[in-house]
Amino acid sequence: MIVIFFVYFSLVSILAGVLTVALKNPVHCGLALLAVLLHVSGLFVLLNAEFLWAVQVIVYAGAILVLYLFVLMLLNLKTDERYFHSSYMYFIAPAVAGACYVLFLLLRSPYEGLKGDSPATAVLKDGDTYAVGIKMFSDHLLQFEIVGVFLLGAVIGAIVLAKTPRPIDGDDAGRSGR
Repeated sequence: MIVIFFVYFSLVSILAGVLTVALKNPVHCGLALLAVLLHVSGLFVLLNAEFLWAVQVIVYAGAILVLYLFVLMLLNLKTDERYFHSSYMYFIAPAVAGACYVLFLLLRSPYEGLKGDSPATAVLKDGDTYAVGIKMFSDHLLQFEIVGVFLLGAVIGAIVLAKTPRPIDGDDAGRSGR
């Protein structure tokens, strides 16, 4: 039964990932991204990683996707459709090369069967949430803070890009004083 769920979650994740980059409408791309994030969270449930499932749903499917759609609506992107998505033939060769590369990496992975450095007794005693928290805020604290700075920069950049420029000439200044 677990194999059936794994195949379902993985195939839908792959299909939704392809739709995320292939669809023309940015809102439809966001909905396809939501499907990817939710199905990846289903894979976390199959791995008995409930904390990562909750983080995936709350942080990524909730907050990050809302932030993405907020920035998308703020920018009000209007593109000329003749230049984008005109020919799918240009994507076939890179897609086949990328799929072959991923298959090669999966077959020749040096990390097959390796376990983490936390002893299983400590994880079972304190819980997986505690183990992830200790690992994230001790060994990977710098990377965690860098991601926060990048997200802050993205929000500030979207707000700056979304502001409409106002004219500086004297006619506008005279009207505001009335």
